[in-house]
Amino acid sequence: MDVHGRIREVLAETIKDDEGSVHRPLSEGDFVRALQRRGIIDDVMRDLHFTQVCHHFASRVKLRLTFKDVCFTFLMYSTHLKKANLDPSRRYLYLQVLGGKAFLEHLQDSEPLPGQVCPTFTLYLHFRNQRFRSKPVPCACEPDLKEGFLLEIHRDSFGDGSKMVDATAMLSMCDTVHLVLIKTDTSGETTLVSSYFLDWRIVLGSPSCKTCFAMEMMGVGSESKIPAGVLTVSLELFPPLQETLNTDIIVTQQSLERQRTAEKERLFLVYAKQWWREFLEIRPSHQSKLVKIFAQDENGVNRPVCSYVRVLRAGRLLESPRQAARFVSLLAHERAPVVGGGGKQEQWCTLMAFLCRGKGDCEDHATLLCSLLLGFGLDAYVCVGTKVNSGPHTWVLTRGTDGSITFWESLTAHRYLHRPIDPDAPPLVPQPKPSSPYRTVGCVFNHQTLLANCQPSDAVELCVFDFQNQSRWKAMSEEALKSVCAPGSTSSLPPLPPLCASSLDSAEVSNHLELEMRFLVSEHRKDLDLATVWDDHLSYLLSSALSAYEMERCTGVSCGNEEFQDAVRRAVPDGHTFKGFPIHFLHRNARRAFATCLRSPFCEEIVCCRGDHVRLAVRVRVFVYPENACAVWMMFACKYRSVL
Repeated sequence: MDVHGRIREVLAETIKDDEGSVHRPLSEGDFVRALQRRGIIDDVMRDLHFTQVCHHFASRVKLRLTFKDVCFTFLMYSTHLKKANLDPSRRYLYLQVLGGKAFLEHLQDSEPLPGQVCPTFTLYLHFRNQRFRSKPVPCACEPDLKEGFLLEIHRDSFGDGSKMVDATAMLSMCDTVHLVLIKTDTSGETTLVSSYFLDWRIVLGSPSCKTCFAMEMMGVGSESKIPAGVLTVSLELFPPLQETLNTDIIVTQQSLERQRTAEKERLFLVYAKQWWREFLEIRPSHQSKLVKIFAQDENGVNRPVCSYVRVLRAGRLLESPRQAARFVSLLAHERAPVVGGGGKQEQWCTLMAFLCRGKGDCEDHATLLCSLLLGFGLDAYVCVGTKVNSGPHTWVLTRGTDGSITFWESLTAHRYLHRPIDPDAPPLVPQPKPSSPYRTVGCVFNHQTLLANCQPSDAVELCVFDFQNQSRWKAMSEEALKSVCAPGSTSSLPPLPPLCASSLDSAEVSNHLELEMRFLVSEHRKDLDLATVWDDHLSYLLSSALSAYEMERCTGVSCGNEEFQDAVRRAVPDGHTFKGFPIHFLHRNARRAFATCLRSPFCEEIVCCRGDHVRLAVRVRVFVYPENACAVWMMFACKYRSVL
């Protein structure tokens, strides 16, 4: 339906008919009535598809259409939206990115040729449990980042979810829009460019509830005071407010929130200093213990470590605590980048930045795993300490109802049952051997507790994790922690984003990667003047082994190996030899994976196999997890006739 043309026709005819009238000018009501007489509004409403709205409500809304509603409908058609999943009882914030400029790091970059692979920028966004992502655009000094996001503004209180939020309620919402800019290079490696918290409430005082401004995106880590670039952003409310708020009211509200937050943070800092002095008075050696109270995020803001942990439920995306541990371990481990020498730079990331980047340091992994385990109902804590033959490290601890202590390594998903050594036991009494790779522990914390280890020794093998015993663990006041770490306690606390389901099709990605690996193997053998004959049946049989490997990583239980061995024995004739080589990756880059495989002499022996009646097989299985995290399993195999 050509809505543009029909509205223009009605407007022209209405103005023409009104030219002879000297009593009153053409009003919005006259124009809307003219549209109703022509049936245009009925046609538009028939084409729109509202979700969770009954027909009688839609008809009631239809009769109350204003000129701005018609313009909004006109806007939706002009952007070629086939279906609008809009609820007329809700209010929406339309955030539009109109482009970027002053990304000076890419000032010398030449414009990419058509079809050329180049680094890209992707903008991620989170607002009140809603997450969005822009299309990737080539990196440039003035990147063509032009994207629109329709954000629903809803009430939090029970019973008010179906009511349209008013100006007063929106003014009290201190939830910011979290924007994260990620750079992806040609090899697929991601870099966090900027993390920005946007206070959207300025739109409440703008004329027609629409405003446009430039947003300076600062760098991260050691570059958090240096601008990374500028994004031009437009904000608009749908439907607009009948009366906009006075700008002074908005500024006053924001100022009060900042003052309240600053006062809470000041009081907590005073308490933390006093608590630390008391801890040092217990033993002078406590000065050297790794007790972490504050940590800097990617923007260089010091925040209590407890604020990095929240109760996070994954819905249907993760089914068990062990699967959650497997998911976290699939997010790549990378230390915060350091310019020059000087050792490790500590940088804890907000959860949104960590998930968008898809990799982070051990602290990011540990806080995410602890949050997920808390969501599964476990008594989980993040441990800060050191690792054997390594420096500072963080991992996760869970306490069972029977008092058992389990360590979870967030980087590998390995679990270790802790059995402490009793230093006062007689020499002949057998002592448990340390099973974990951890050497010392200075403190443990979660979303509402922080405890410092005040035992004579901070060695993990000697520690007793009886948190109720004040002679072993010094606890911070839960009320003090709650004042700055509880959800909604301060306006500076980053919102907790939900996990996103994977957008990848496991079978499609697996098939594509397997075809690439077959091509690379064939080309490699061609360079060696070797023919390549594939055994499709043998390739298929390798699937059960790869599935068993992933299940073992998830559950810790090995199963299905007997069936795989029996199937291979049946597929390999008498007098033939079978060789197989499985390998695991966290990425889907075929050439990079193949180069890694060839470094193994076992894999190279299979790929470059020479002999009589050689048949090759390769199987790729990609297991997808939330946030597009992938466990990529490959298995190369060959069978050939043995010649004595």
